[in-house]
Amino acid sequence: MLSLTNKHILLGITGGIAAYKSADLARQFVKAGAQVRVVMTRAATEFITPLTLQALTGNQVHLELLDADAEAGMGHIELARWADLIVVAPATADFLARATQSHADDLLSTLILATAAKIALAPAMNQGMWADLGVQKNVEALKQRGYALLGPAQGEQACGDVGLGRMLEPEDILQHCADMFSTGILAGQEVLITGGPTREAIDPVRFLSNHSSGKMAYAIAEQAHAAGAKVTLVSGPVALATPEGVSRIDVTSAQEMFAEVMERLNSATVFIGVAAVADYRPEKIAVSKIKKHEDTLELKLVKNPDIIREVASKLNGQDQRALVVGFAAETEDIVGNGQKKLGDKKLDLLFANDATETFNSDSIAVTAISEQGQVALTPGTKTSVARKMIEIIANRLANRLDGSLINDSRD
Repeated sequence: MLSLTNKHILLGITGGIAAYKSADLARQFVKAGAQVRVVMTRAATEFITPLTLQALTGNQVHLELLDADAEAGMGHIELARWADLIVVAPATADFLARATQSHADDLLSTLILATAAKIALAPAMNQGMWADLGVQKNVEALKQRGYALLGPAQGEQACGDVGLGRMLEPEDILQHCADMFSTGILAGQEVLITGGPTREAIDPVRFLSNHSSGKMAYAIAEQAHAAGAKVTLVSGPVALATPEGVSRIDVTSAQEMFAEVMERLNSATVFIGVAAVADYRPEKIAVSKIKKHEDTLELKLVKNPDIIREVASKLNGQDQRALVVGFAAETEDIVGNGQKKLGDKKLDLLFANDATETFNSDSIAVTAISEQGQVALTPGTKTSVARKMIEIIANRLANRLDGSLINDSRD
């Protein structure tokens, strides 16, 4: 299932008889290609054992809020940042009430307050409890907060009653979760992305390059496709699988990347320059391997094409020009240098981040910058942050006249 492949799913299990279905749900998430971690309340362990969930997911089950062995006692923050989606199934009436009141007295309730991830709740309770006015008031409050309520279904219950209150079947929850990653907000758009490093040859066996892993670009390409766009990814050398549905073009050098981008730019409605393109290349490439003779070696370097500057320059003056989005991986004054790059290269939008924390990492913290202001995005996995970036880009496309950035009360 495309929209769950490599997604980080945190499955929360609370104390209800429907917890027996959670084992099957965990198995189906794994089968769909997701990475799954499980958090159980103490009551949940009375219905199903942590060992069962550990065997199905291959990961340790998390039970306690205060765990001195987990990230120096801050394991809940690590889990909150790790998740792309938190699914609580079953979600009891008690859990819904505590979530409504923003309680944080156990690991699961704390996680849903600390995360920037999407949150889905699959209620399960007696039909009389579901019909209670207080429960319904809590449900509406959680919906207003942006939580997705999955179910409940109608049917026979463990107590013998018949009515609304059954937890949805695992396959139905799985489909709802998959749908949450398919937004359609870029439907009809053609997105051209650059990603990864470039390699600038010195001789047949050596090259100049950088530490870029390409993970951020690949996450953005995946999320752009999930949002309905036709996506082309021009990629430098990386050890990553091509996201499903994305057209990938492999290049090595900055000049090759520049040529591929310019050839495809006319059809793009959004250009996103994520690649860590080498600023310089050797003026001459040795025909044969340079032998080690002297204590020093001098190389004369010349400038490579500034791809994103050239893209913006080519598009300037065109009606309905493509949206040009850049990245600034900096090591100091992240926002200040990002603002300067935005203006110097005449970009519509730029995402600035700390390069020392980003390369080869699965998580990232970025600030979205435009002429109208800046928005710091909640730190998270590159997948979850990429999804937020796509929302901002879609918002800019929809509001090109004022260029406003997206506002999100969860940031």
